Amino acid sequence: MAHGLCLFLLFSYIISTNIHACKQTECNSLLAFASTLSSPPLNWTSLDCCHWKGITCDQDGWVTRLLLPSKGLKGGISPFSLGNLTHLTHLNLSHNSLYGSLETQFFLSLSRLEILDLSYNRLFGELPLSPPSNNIRTVNLSSNNFFGPIPSSFFQQASNLTSFNVSNNTFTGYVPSSICLRSSSLRLLDFSSNVFNGNLAPGLGKCSQLQVFRARDNNLSGLLPEDIYNATKLEEIALPLNSLHGAISDKIVNLTNLTTLDLHHNHFGGELPLNLGKLSKLKFVTLNFNKLQGALPPSLMKCTNLVELCLGFNNLVGNISTIDFSRLSQLIKLDLRMNNFTGMFPVSLYSCRSLKAIGLSANHLEGEIQAEIISLKSLSFLSLGFNRFTNLTSAMKILMSCKNLHTLMLSGSFEGEGMPSDDDMVDFDGFQNLRVLNLDNSNLTGQIPRWLSKLKNLEILDLGFNQMTGPIPSWLGTLPRLFYISLRDNQISGEFPKQLCRLPRLLYEPIASQVDQFEFELPIFGVNRSFPPYKLSFIAATIDLSNNNIIGDIPTEIGQLQLLRWLFLNSNNFSGVIPDQISNLKNLEVLDLSTNHLSGKIPLSLASLNFLKDFNVSYNNVQGPIPIGTQLQSFNTSAFEGNPKLCGAPLPNKCGPNKGIDAYNKNNKDVDNGLYHLSDHQLPWFYISVVLGFIVGFWGVCGSLVIKRTWRHAYFRFTDNVQDRVCVMMTVSVNRMKRKLRG
Repeated sequence: MAHGLCLFLLFSYIISTNIHACKQTECNSLLAFASTLSSPPLNWTSLDCCHWKGITCDQDGWVTRLLLPSKGLKGGISPFSLGNLTHLTHLNLSHNSLYGSLETQFFLSLSRLEILDLSYNRLFGELPLSPPSNNIRTVNLSSNNFFGPIPSSFFQQASNLTSFNVSNNTFTGYVPSSICLRSSSLRLLDFSSNVFNGNLAPGLGKCSQLQVFRARDNNLSGLLPEDIYNATKLEEIALPLNSLHGAISDKIVNLTNLTTLDLHHNHFGGELPLNLGKLSKLKFVTLNFNKLQGALPPSLMKCTNLVELCLGFNNLVGNISTIDFSRLSQLIKLDLRMNNFTGMFPVSLYSCRSLKAIGLSANHLEGEIQAEIISLKSLSFLSLGFNRFTNLTSAMKILMSCKNLHTLMLSGSFEGEGMPSDDDMVDFDGFQNLRVLNLDNSNLTGQIPRWLSKLKNLEILDLGFNQMTGPIPSWLGTLPRLFYISLRDNQISGEFPKQLCRLPRLLYEPIASQVDQFEFELPIFGVNRSFPPYKLSFIAATIDLSNNNIIGDIPTEIGQLQLLRWLFLNSNNFSGVIPDQISNLKNLEVLDLSTNHLSGKIPLSLASLNFLKDFNVSYNNVQGPIPIGTQLQSFNTSAFEGNPKLCGAPLPNKCGPNKGIDAYNKNNKDVDNGLYHLSDHQLPWFYISVVLGFIVGFWGVCGSLVIKRTWRHAYFRFTDNVQDRVCVMMTVSVNRMKRKLRG
């Protein structure tokens, strides 16, 4: 009985194996494809290709699915390999490094293909005139290098198409408006991050099943086509970063399924639709950076599912105190910055207990920050700057109890008040998670208080454009995460503290596992400088002490700050020389030393700063030649003006007759290294003649330097260091010759 059962199972296995056995032609095609890949190997070694990783076959042994996403594949796609897999229904080679173009022959061969995903590769060329099959349902070619227009014929045979994604390529021309005429079942269209231009032509209204329409970051212009409001299944409209204009039509209330409306960075104007509140499913409204006018429609507060409401950088008006936000219980982000709202901080916001980010800066708000704000337990981002708030000390005492606060931007408010002193902040223990503190542009008085030294997570400190006095405290150099300091345009005095050159965050490159991927809930903006949005890692490591009264030398220890990218020391009273150690700052992009009392030469070593894109040493007392053969010649003459004794390109005044001394010194460096060795078989007379020549040369140069010290600067146009090095080279060589003769 048992023996018979085993035989039955064995025969069943054999039959099953034979049914699923891979066709030889299919196997050959797959091996041909694998042979074009450079790495890594696919390890397709068994006899039956239906058991290979990423391969699925039907009952007859035809390969129906080839799924190899994110395998690190490199190489080309050949129509003569994959094109022979004529029964293929699913092809997913996304997130690899494949290159080549999609030949028409390749597409025509795959007549049964339903799913095509080649996203995130290096494919290029134009799109074929038609899809691979009439059965095609999903086409994802995003994040490649395809170009040219999308032919309208591509959609004529694609009657079953439900998803079409070509985002992040360089397609040009018009967004195809006929796409819905044949493909009425379309649910997703994504044309984002290409070079499409012109108007959005009517036609989208025919997409009766369309749920997602994206065309962000193109060159689209004109009005939104009216028929887009006929696509009543739409859940997402995302068209930011274009040049669309006109008003948002009242017909938008037809889109009752809409959850996401993202039109930021366009030119939309007019007032928001009065009945916008009928869109009860709205979760994300992002209309920043447009030209919207008028007041917020009261009906908007009926959108009780709102998670993000971003209307910043428009021309909206109204008394924000009268708006009842209390029904928006799910609201996480509110951005109303840079508008013309009036009133006080809206008390109704304290009922939105899910709030993480509030942006109300650059309006006309007034009053004091109330203690009720601490009821927002999740609050992490608060931007209230450039309003007319008062009582900074009280505000700081209240806000330090917001335990999750990591970004506090109060710049341009609390005009003329005093910086909260240590006496004001007795027993201070707040702001333990604070990463960004911005109090610039407020004409604050007082000194930099010591309570800031307790902010161990602080990464950005901006106290610029105030009236603060006193020295730079040495404890700033002990803050473990600080990498951006701006004290510019104050009345700071004293010297540059050496302790500031020990900022841990600027000393060593962190290992990969410690790289901070922190992102802001909203973009952060400065007054004179716009920080890149969201990612903290995009902000350049900076020390900005410009426009103060700082004296003394620039400390040589500054060369320890290996990760520093921007250094502004201009418009102070620094003296001494430019330290050669600055050349250790290999990541430095901006170096401004202008309008000080620096002297000496521009160090030759600055030529090693390969990333330097902005340099200024104007209006000092530096002299001598500007180092030649470096990128310093690429800067404008204004970077060097105001130094009468400075010469050489790009300045018009030429240097003296010894301008080639540096090249001479370089060519003869081997002498100093002792690389010239004479043969033991040469005649003594040769040694004697060489020694005499060196002695004459030695006294001819070094002797004159000793005798004529008082006028050598007028006669020789090269540095003391270079002169001394020539003398040392000659002395060393003469001594070596003497030892050789004695030997």
